[in-house]
Order: sequence, then C-alpha cells, then structure tokens
Amino acid sequence: MSTITKDSLKSSLMQLQCHFTWTLLKEDMDLDNLEETIGDQIKFFANSNIKNYNLLSYVCHLKNSNEEALKYLQQAEEEIKKIYPDEIARRSLVTWGNYAWTCYYMERYKEAQTYVSKVEKSCKKLSSTAPGKIQLPEIYAEQGWAFLKFGRKYYERAKDSFENALKNEPNNPEFNAGYAIVMYRLEDFSRRECENVSPSIEALKRAVELNPNNTFIMALLALKLQDLQKVDEGEGYLEAAIQQTPDFPYVLRYAAKFYRRKNEVNKALEILKKALEVTPKSAFLHHQLGVCYKDKLFQLKKTTRYPPQEQVEDLIQLSIFHFKAATDQNTKCFVAYIGLAHMYAVGKRYEEAEETFQKAFQINTLSYADKQEYYYRYGNFQLFHMKSEYEAIRNYTEGLKIEKDSYGRQNCLNALKQLLEKRIQAGLGNATDFGTLGFIHNLNNEKHKAIECYEKAIALYPNNEEYVSALCELQLSITS
Repeated sequence: MSTITKDSLKSSLMQLQCHFTWTLLKEDMDLDNLEETIGDQIKFFANSNIKNYNLLSYVCHLKNSNEEALKYLQQAEEEIKKIYPDEIARRSLVTWGNYAWTCYYMERYKEAQTYVSKVEKSCKKLSSTAPGKIQLPEIYAEQGWAFLKFGRKYYERAKDSFENALKNEPNNPEFNAGYAIVMYRLEDFSRRECENVSPSIEALKRAVELNPNNTFIMALLALKLQDLQKVDEGEGYLEAAIQQTPDFPYVLRYAAKFYRRKNEVNKALEILKKALEVTPKSAFLHHQLGVCYKDKLFQLKKTTRYPPQEQVEDLIQLSIFHFKAATDQNTKCFVAYIGLAHMYAVGKRYEEAEETFQKAFQINTLSYADKQEYYYRYGNFQLFHMKSEYEAIRNYTEGLKIEKDSYGRQNCLNALKQLLEKRIQAGLGNATDFGTLGFIHNLNNEKHKAIECYEKAIALYPNNEEYVSALCELQLSITS
C-alpha cells in the first residue's frame, strides 16, 4: 500500500467509534488482570458478551496479541447474529471498527479498508452521517462500559457516556445499570476525597426498579443503604439478591463487604471463600479476605489481654497471603499494597514492608487522595515500627502539602499535630516543629495559636524567611 493511501486509511480509521479511538491507555491498567476480569464476566454475565468480546479484543491488541484479538471479534460477531439478527449492521459498528484497526496494525490494509467501508455505508444508511458523527445510544453505552473497566481515571467520562445513552433511551435497564454503577463508584471515591457528588441512591433504586433481576445492582444498593445508616433496608435487598442468585460471585463479593462492615467478620469470610471457589484469581476477593483476617487480628488483640501467639501468627500470615495474592493479580491495586505493607510491619518483616510501600507509591494512576493516604500510612510505619519521629513528621508534612482535602490529609494533619505537641511538651521541640505546628494552626484557622508558634520558631531560628513571612501575613490578617 502506498504511503498516501496508508495515511488516508489512518485518517478514516480515526473517524471510527470504537475502543481504538476512545483513548483507553494501557499504562492505566494491569492488562493481565483486566483480561482475567473480562473472562470471568463473560462466564457470569451472558447478556453482556458482545461488549465484553469487543473490549477483550482491544486488550489483546494492547498485549500485542492481534491474532487473539481477531478471534474475540469473531465471537462478538456470532453473538450479534444470534441476539440481533434484524440489526446486524447497527450492532456491529464497534466490532467492525475494532476489526479495521486490528487489521491495520497487522498491516492487512485491504481488509482494514473493507471494514472501514462497511462502517461508512452502515452509518450513511442509518442516519445519513459520517462514522464519527453518528450518535447511537448503544455506542455511548458501550463506551461507558469500557471507561468503567479502565478504572477511576475514566469514571467521569463513563458518566458522560451513560448520560448521553440515556438521553435517547431513558428507560433502558442496561443503560440505567451502567449509570448507577458509575455514580456509586464516583460517590465512593468522592467521599474519601471529602467532596460531594450527586447521590447514587436514586440511580441505584431506579436501575433495580427497571430490572429487578439485576442482583449485582441490588447488592450495590444494599451497600449504599448501609453507608446511609439504613442497614436493615440494605440487608433486605442483599438477602433478596442472594436468594435469587446464591452462587453469583459478583453478589457474594458485595455481601461479604456488607457483613464485614457490620462486624460479622466470620460470616464475611465464609461468603468470600465461597466466591473464591468460582473466581479464584479475583484481586477484589483476595483484598477483602486480607482485610477480614486483619480485622480478626485486631479484634483478637482488643478483646484478649494475652492473645495466643500461634493464633496471632496465623492471622498475620493469612492476611499477608491474600493481600499478596491481590497485588500479584492486580499490580495497580493501591489499597492491597497498603494493606500488605501494614501487615508485613505488624509481622516485623520491615524490609518487605518498606519495599511494598515503595511499590504502592510507584503506581502511575494514584489520585491525590491515594498519595495523601500513602503519606499517612508510611508516616505511621516510620513512627510506630521504625521509631523515626523525623521521618514520620516528614511524611505527614508531605501529605499536608497536597492542598486538597481528603480523609488521608485529615489523618496526616491530626497525626502531625499530636506528634509535634508531644515533642514540644517533652522539651524536644525545635524551630521546624514550632514552624510546622504554626502552619497546622493556621490551616485550622487558629490564628493566635499560629502566631505564638511562629514567634517561638523565629526565636529559635531568627531571620528564617518562611517563618517571618508567615508571621507577617497572620498579623496583617488579624489587624485588617
């Protein structure tokens, strides 16, 4: 193929609406884990197989397995013929787009052009428009599901996609389910970041109303009601979901989370083990098991004056085993790394704890709230296990320097304040301690206390520009 024709083909490919043009970046996901997850969902969500095969083909392309990608696209085509025999062209636009791109990367340009032409003809027939301008609700929804699978960084885009799909089909159960899931996840992350977003409860209730057989959404609704302190109502939905689909791992995982949060840890463990039999490589399940064994350990220490050492060791090892399994399966799972590092520290395996903390911080998809949580947890490790007040102060301060609110930042602030006050009361306070405490009081709008601290810092370190400047600003703010 001549360069010009190849360039014009690339230009046509860019107009297609499919996974290759939706800017889904491979560095944002653990591709092996994503492939495993989609494979599990193909087994358990039979009605979602077209979009799952399409996404799986894209994941295979990202892993440089284009032959494998073509096989999944063939399976998507077979599903389309079976489910939508009267709408084959309309339902194949994303699949054909993925075909065109995959053939292009395999240097099978003639085939790529054939698929581009099929999409262009179908778009003209369907709405007299070009492929890049066609607005079909099912394409918006498929885009939304793909964004959901690629993680938190894409959730806002997923929300926009489902909203666009719902504009044309407001009562579509599948679109409402997708919208409810993304709203639940956005709200969950926003709570950690101390932000408010529109409550997901209405979206979840609406999705359940439109499809009472969607037990996955019922389980999410149960967790949301538990968040809102409506535990009995939530448990009602959860029990109904389990009754309808007793062996469905995607209901069991959320049921376990519900009971763990209700402090019924043994019941949660029982459910998680059952789910793990069906999806043994689930990072989510391994993480939840790690959390349950960690909770059991702390319950034991809290309720028993001299807990049996063997039992303590067993719980530490079980928790480490499952957190490690979660990080092996999903190398982007920040919470599993933090849990694992913590349990290594509890087990006095300090080198492994240090190494795991560093791996957690190197994940490229961390949000500001994750980073603040990291500084808080790593600061605690330095303080309580490595006995380094200096390193603890340094890490808590780093968490505070990220000037957006979150639970992690609040924790850094409280831990730092407590530690500095303890040092000062013990007569160990230096200029940096007083200066940092002044900064904290200022953040808490305690201006007089802040002034007092900065004056003490300057007495110990005269002419320090940072302290002098902060003191002047505070004095001006009080007099103005």
